[in-house]
Amino acid sequence: MSATTIAIANQKGGVGKTTTTVNLGDALARMGVPTLVVDMDPQGNATSSLGFDKKPGAGVYEPLLSGEDLSKRVIGARSNLWLIPSELDLAAAELELSGQENYLVKLKQSLLSLKENKELQVILIDCPPTLGLLSMNSLCAADYLVVTLQSEYLALEGLGQIVGVVDQLKSSGINPDLAIGGIVMTMYDNRTRLSYEVWQEVTQHYEEQVFRTVIPRTIRLSECPSFGQTIFEYDFNGPGSIAYSSFAREIKSKLLDRDQ
Repeated sequence: MSATTIAIANQKGGVGKTTTTVNLGDALARMGVPTLVVDMDPQGNATSSLGFDKKPGAGVYEPLLSGEDLSKRVIGARSNLWLIPSELDLAAAELELSGQENYLVKLKQSLLSLKENKELQVILIDCPPTLGLLSMNSLCAADYLVVTLQSEYLALEGLGQIVGVVDQLKSSGINPDLAIGGIVMTMYDNRTRLSYEVWQEVTQHYEEQVFRTVIPRTIRLSECPSFGQTIFEYDFNGPGSIAYSSFAREIKSKLLDRDQ
């Protein structure tokens, strides 16, 4: 079976998207699931969160424009965890892609051999905080979309928009197999009524899509990227580690085991 590709996205920034990509990746790797993280965000936060620098010519930029194989850009990040890093030039890719034929499926073409790689079970794509061509390429390459949703009311506004994009990509035939893998609530503060009310409202509208695990608001999750560490390396027994371990088990049982 080919690797399951999951795009982790939200057009709003600061909602725990990169934090989720990196820590879910490490959690799955620790569970014995061979995992690749693809950093599609020009800011490169997933790359730096895993302790790597953005280097010209080392990331997805050139293969994305040409549709060439990305296998040579893979670097080992942790045991059972690999990374295709971001690079500064990726910011220019939006403009350059728009003038090309089949510009929405360039990433899909570049990931093809990696997706068929028997050693990989899952590919996690960290999308930029916009619905531009980099994010659209990520969605076109994905089997599932996982939305990170901050536990605040304003975060709800864009949820319908990104769900609508999935419907458009399916109905247009560009990626007919794309499915919503689920919605994960992030920065959840169980001391406030607001977090509970937002969770309740999201569950009311998307009952089947909301993951049971919620990611808590914790300073440790904010601190660990500055050390180039995942939450499991920085605070192994803390609430962030416990939450991402639980979330990884849900992802495995809901999305990965079903595809194997």
